[in-house]
Amino acid sequence: MKKIDLHMHVMTTWNIPKIGKLNISGPDKMIAHMDELGIAKAVLMSSGEKKSPLGKNKTNLKICQRFPERFAWMCTVDPVDEATVYDRLASYKQQGAIGVGEFTLNRRLDDSFVQAVFEAAEKLKLPVTIHMSPEEGYSYGVVDEPRLPLLEGVLQKYPALKILGHSQTFWIEMSGDAPDDKEGRNSWGQGPVKEGGRVPELFAKYPNLYGDLSANSAGCAIMRDPEFGLRFLETYADRLFFATDMVNADMVFPLGAWLDEQVDKGTLSREAYEKICWGNAQRVFGLNQSKVIP
Repeated sequence: MKKIDLHMHVMTTWNIPKIGKLNISGPDKMIAHMDELGIAKAVLMSSGEKKSPLGKNKTNLKICQRFPERFAWMCTVDPVDEATVYDRLASYKQQGAIGVGEFTLNRRLDDSFVQAVFEAAEKLKLPVTIHMSPEEGYSYGVVDEPRLPLLEGVLQKYPALKILGHSQTFWIEMSGDAPDDKEGRNSWGQGPVKEGGRVPELFAKYPNLYGDLSANSAGCAIMRDPEFGLRFLETYADRLFFATDMVNADMVFPLGAWLDEQVDKGTLSREAYEKICWGNAQRVFGLNQSKVIP
């Protein structure tokens, strides 16, 4: 069986830009890289409707139309005309979008436009992958305070909405000693995990909270304390998704190989491994197994 990647960024081969020093690979190169890493299918993230440096909705749709066996896509909406959010998301769902993501708008989670997106996504049964930031104007991503009180409010207000947590500011809260300053909250966690972390607490309280295990933010959250990380994976195996956040064919994140090693050693159960690496993506997002797994 091969993995399903719930978080990837790809650009069309006829328009591959550079963002600073970051190269963006087209689908052909990325598919070859996916084959090397044992990834059968990837879900493309969107960062806008009209202007987007990492793949707008229309770009993702085009890629998925060209390579339907290898890619699916999520959509997002630009922060204009709050009254049309539902209609816009409904249109993208009709075109094949399987969720809202990557939702990176740099506003507080209690902002009216952010709330409109959550309300519409809940009604449309579209899961939302959020990138979280510690402060407005500091870095991209929806904003919450230390210990994630606003996220808890969202989970309470929209109980039928599946929220996939992602980024440093989310996963740093795995440990009870998570920092309060914005630089610390935007860093990767290190060292043993201390009990009392906000992320485990929210996972225990709210069944609509899910985890996007992409990038070094999630990788460090799981691997920084293997005993704790393995226990977390087993406990919430039904709500965690393998993902990478790769943007080019030079990127490799270590969590995928680490998961392989743990299941081979018997420290991670085969059942949990299969759910995380592909089963949850099939069940929650409706990805067709016959098309995903060769």
